[in-house]
Amino acid sequence: MASESETPPTEVCDQEKMESVSDGPQKIEIECQEQPDKPDKATDPGGQGQGDVNQNQTEASSSETPDDANAASNTKMEEVEFKLIYKKQKYDVSFPMDNTIKNLKEHVETLTGVPAAMQKIMFKGLAKDECTLRDLKVTKGSKIMVVGSTLNDVLSMGKPSAKELEADAKSAAAATKESLSKQKDHKKVLEKYGKPDDCIPGHKSREPLPHQPIAGMYNKSGGKVRLTFKLELDQVWIGTKERTDKIPMSSIKAIVSEAIEGHEEYHMLGIQLGPTEASRYWIYWVPAQYVEAIKETVLGKWQYF
Repeated sequence: MASESETPPTEVCDQEKMESVSDGPQKIEIECQEQPDKPDKATDPGGQGQGDVNQNQTEASSSETPDDANAASNTKMEEVEFKLIYKKQKYDVSFPMDNTIKNLKEHVETLTGVPAAMQKIMFKGLAKDECTLRDLKVTKGSKIMVVGSTLNDVLSMGKPSAKELEADAKSAAAATKESLSKQKDHKKVLEKYGKPDDCIPGHKSREPLPHQPIAGMYNKSGGKVRLTFKLELDQVWIGTKERTDKIPMSSIKAIVSEAIEGHEEYHMLGIQLGPTEASRYWIYWVPAQYVEAIKETVLGKWQYF
């Protein structure tokens, strides 16, 4: 009988608690239900759940991405070192290979004071704005020439007088009536001196300026003429037997040309040294293949006609 009246120790303990505490069972049961929901500090230190940890990791990752992208971009920016020459000044420049000539002009403006819109960049001829240094095959130690005038240079140039403007108007009116090679003065020169024996063979095409002077031509008085382009000095040298005139390219106002009738592989070329047409220096039997390169080198595409 003693075995039947025995109660398991745990049950006796539970009953004693129920009898000694008012409303105990409900409170104990509630506590037992709420307790599992509390975060386990041992497995989740600081009270953060796994979702919060993942979120922090995502935010940290996203915040590092722009810096990483910029760093990668900077490491890919390949630069080339070259010499920039403007008049008698030389600059050591390091510039991105994939930047355009237009970008380079903006940088040159900060160095020389020559507005970007008034610059000509010369590297194996006139460099186009849309070309990159990589397109032009610029390498370390290359020399790039800058041709152009500052605003002060432009403003200091004298304005033509009323008489000079009137003479221009008369010349322009006469020019519209007949071609240059048929005008009295030019026709007389061409008939008197004829085609030079030592002129460079001309042809109807377009070529860059040669490395050597262009010779085998003559002026209005029949004197032999050679043209030398000193890009590093921003000058055109007009050489004759008697003298060599060193003309700043920035002082040349215009260049006109026209094919010689019956010899279209050659041109007559007028270099305007002053503010009016009366100041044009005429050269005959210029090889046609070099005419456009002469104009572009001296004036740029937008300034000649």
